[in-house]
Amino acid sequence: MPAPTATTIRQTPDRLLDRVRKLLAKAEAEGVTAAEAQALTAKAAELMAKYGIDRALLAARRPETDRPDNRIVQLYNPWARVQAHLLCGLAAALRCQCILLPSPAGQRVHVFGYASDIERADVLYTSVLVQMWHGLVASQVPAAAGAGSTGSVRAWRRSWLLGFATAVIARVRAAEQHAAQSAADPGREPGHAALVLADRAMVIRQQVAHAYPRTRTARVTYSGSGYGAGYAQGRRADIGSGRVADRPTRELTC
Repeated sequence: MPAPTATTIRQTPDRLLDRVRKLLAKAEAEGVTAAEAQALTAKAAELMAKYGIDRALLAARRPETDRPDNRIVQLYNPWARVQAHLLCGLAAALRCQCILLPSPAGQRVHVFGYASDIERADVLYTSVLVQMWHGLVASQVPAAAGAGSTGSVRAWRRSWLLGFATAVIARVRAAEQHAAQSAADPGREPGHAALVLADRAMVIRQQVAHAYPRTRTARVTYSGSGYGAGYAQGRRADIGSGRVADRPTRELTC
């Protein structure tokens, strides 16, 4: 694979991201089968992963092409915490880091990362979220859950959403790891790409630590029985069990 240059990267992103967006748009469309959505999303994740490596290697030589950045995303109820879990998981797989912030309307997420990685996370999250809602609407609540209270149905749906999100995050993470392992930068010693990615990760960790010196880990819980069904659906397109105590003096990382 030839080393990316400033010229090729300036010409490639719009074209490559346009391909990614077209693939994801097809995956989002109503009437698309689960197998088709899986293939389209997998191809989009593969292209995104290759693009991310190219941008990282270029920025190692030309820092002005990709700078550390951050943005705050407002997520609204219902299911704001589930949406935050999906966003944080995808962002982490794409080498970003997220901080959960309180919000009366739902959930705010402060995303830190290099500009190209934040852009990748935004494009993928937006598409996967649409696919997730479509999948939930098409899924039938089992009679056992439906026979219970409204809370039981809601618990099943929430666990379905979390299962879906977890499966998609795992697939994206695998695509990123494969791209990193396959990266080759001619003219440089083996492992150069890994060192570049490690340096970028350290820069982002320092940025987060400066902005939020005190953080704690948040884990999402579920009690419904839909997790397995959601996970299976997410595989066709891990959650902890402890609850987070209410400690308003510290922000949450995810």
